[in-house]
Amino acid sequence: MPGVVRRRLATVDARLDARSWLATGVVVLIAGILRFLNLAHPAGKIFDETYYAKDAYGLISRGVEWNYKDGNASYVVHPPLGKWLIGLGEWAFGYQDAESRISVPGHLLTTAPEFGWRFSAAVVGTLSVLLLVRIGRRLFRSTVLGCAAGLLLALDGFHLVLSRTALLDIFLLFFVLAAFGAIVLDRDARRRRWARALDAGLDPTRRGRAGRPATGWRGWPWWRLAAGVLLGCACAVKWSALYFLPAFVLLVLLWEVGVRRSAGVPRPWRAALVDELPWMALAGVLMFGTYLATWSGWLFTDDGYYRLASAYPGAPLSDTPVIGPLINLFEYHRAAYGFHTGLDDPHKYQSWPWQWLLLGRPVAFYWSGDGPCGAASCAAEVLLLGTPLLWWSFLPALVAAAWLGLARRDWRAGAILLFVAAGLLPWFWFALDGRTMFSFYTAPALPFLVLAVVYVLGAIVSPARAGAGAARRITPGDPGYDRRLVGGVVVGVYVLLVALCFAYFYPLFMGTVMPYADWSARMWLGGRWI
Repeated sequence: MPGVVRRRLATVDARLDARSWLATGVVVLIAGILRFLNLAHPAGKIFDETYYAKDAYGLISRGVEWNYKDGNASYVVHPPLGKWLIGLGEWAFGYQDAESRISVPGHLLTTAPEFGWRFSAAVVGTLSVLLLVRIGRRLFRSTVLGCAAGLLLALDGFHLVLSRTALLDIFLLFFVLAAFGAIVLDRDARRRRWARALDAGLDPTRRGRAGRPATGWRGWPWWRLAAGVLLGCACAVKWSALYFLPAFVLLVLLWEVGVRRSAGVPRPWRAALVDELPWMALAGVLMFGTYLATWSGWLFTDDGYYRLASAYPGAPLSDTPVIGPLINLFEYHRAAYGFHTGLDDPHKYQSWPWQWLLLGRPVAFYWSGDGPCGAASCAAEVLLLGTPLLWWSFLPALVAAAWLGLARRDWRAGAILLFVAAGLLPWFWFALDGRTMFSFYTAPALPFLVLAVVYVLGAIVSPARAGAGAARRITPGDPGYDRRLVGGVVVGVYVLLVALCFAYFYPLFMGTVMPYADWSARMWLGGRWI
């Protein structure tokens, strides 16, 4: 195989690297401590926990979202998986709701009820940091840059607050990121498959199967199929995960065309479509099947909202065996879709997509003026606010990543920017209709925004010929040594400043009681943050 082809098909070394995993463990430990420390504070249900914690208990106790106060099925407008995950923590550590007169012990350990309904979010938030470290390392071929990506996410206030609150968005972020990681692994696996076949003497110019790597179950795109399952899980948390589906399809197709072009396959577009569309269709079937499976509690019981036609005589439902539940589920989805498209009620903390990366209107999850705090007036708040220095780096990083990606013809920049666009641009369309929106809709795009920052940091460290963060040992006296040294200092100073900024705003992320004057000093954008 020619050397240029071998370089184009090269992937990250798949061997176990103990040092990289040790560094990963340190970053994940930091993230876990921040997310689990005093998790039961603030007491009670804050912001939309009043919906999701109750719905989660209904799911683990009856299989459907249930209103125990009124004794009937709850009408909900989001799929159940995120609430099932919240419910796992309630099952393990107990649940209480004074309004509905519910108090049940945990099956593993009975703790403060807030710990129970926030536990799963903290676990998934910590795991998302782990994912980002490993994805960043694979993208940039650098353990340092991978750990920098994970550390920046761990020290982001927006991610921290979502990881400590029983809302759905942290689960959406996790499954979208995991699905992205799966297709990155799929890209590497497919390229290694082609490289092995070419080394074995494959002639890619031959027609049909003779010009393709050997088939068989070992050659199946298992990571791509896993991505289908994970994207189905994301859609089963919130439908907005569907905005990422075109990005997944386009990225996989472009990568498959690229590997064939590198290998020398004639007409690579045609070959990629013929070879890969059946696998992509199978991934779509798995995605739909996974989504449907998360509704099993609703399908196999009779208590759910819109489940039985006899309970809703005015609705176009059916009690026909087998097909009836599917018809009713479709009608339920249609009603929920109507709610989402017609949501235009004003809200104190609503904001527009063009404000989100500028932190134009963060959401207050909790507020208290009670002390003591050592001053005449006190304040405690949980504010869904991104670490300002990090978030105000996003827009310059996106511009720089686009320029660098075009100049270097770097697929990594394209992949990152594509997923940022999938996570943000659809909301601009809804803004034209005046739909009520909130800054936490940014959540699934957040890891890719962090990757954009780290991509630019890698470009500062590495010369253009090496690519952003490409792994290459440089010793004093080598042409790129001074640049890498200065670039490393720049990266270190930036991460340190983000950490200091995070530390300053940390009380706002944790609901810490402080003098009112200290709280007011942290309202950098005045009324926009109040």
